[in-house]
Amino acid sequence: MMPGTKHAVFTRHGGVSPAPWDSLNFGSTVGDTQACVQENLLRALSALEIASSSVYDVRQIHSNLVVEAVSGRNNAPHQPADAILTRARGVTLLMRFADCVPILLLDPVTGTIGIAHAGWQGTVKNVVGAAVNRMKAHFGVDPANILAGIGPSICQDHYQVGQNVIDAVQAQFGEDAQALLDVRESGCYFDLWSANRMLLEQSGVCSIEVAGICTACSTEDWFSHRASGGTTGRFAALITFTE
Repeated sequence: MMPGTKHAVFTRHGGVSPAPWDSLNFGSTVGDTQACVQENLLRALSALEIASSSVYDVRQIHSNLVVEAVSGRNNAPHQPADAILTRARGVTLLMRFADCVPILLLDPVTGTIGIAHAGWQGTVKNVVGAAVNRMKAHFGVDPANILAGIGPSICQDHYQVGQNVIDAVQAQFGEDAQALLDVRESGCYFDLWSANRMLLEQSGVCSIEVAGICTACSTEDWFSHRASGGTTGRFAALITFTE
């Protein structure tokens, strides 16, 4: 990362939430109390010396909608979106996850950062491509300069999908869908990591790192909606300019 930036993906450890959201839960719509969620957020931001007033987050809706942040959200209503961009210093972009793919974006040339949330719906709707295109159109970013990171999320071995997802993947990726869908006796499994890497590459991004950490494989460290049967917390990823 360039000087003056910070980024983080938080495990589920170090918070105050009780089971089944134990313990560093950032999700306020999963049954945990708002007091616990707020304390968890403050603990995480404090560890990075980031002001809570700088945070801009959104209502994630599994879309390809992109918004731009010019300041912290504070008490303004959440905007519906699944990608956030900014060039403003002192703004922290934050999103929540529990199997879906966190994607962090940085262009060190123009000083533009972004974060995206891509489950299967966001992937087939190409939310990360929409984010890169907005970076080009609104901030003059050359995609070849973007540094991209694909964070902890569910791996292909744990992500069995039905026919509706198979059809959507084939419609989005065409002949490339074959490389992303692994058909076995037990069913069909979708590779979200490779799919989003492919979409980034198609958008012109060259520098891509994949964490390779599966949330469903490591529920002791990560919240996993699939592995928990749908009752769990949400971990957070963020990126910010500090100067």
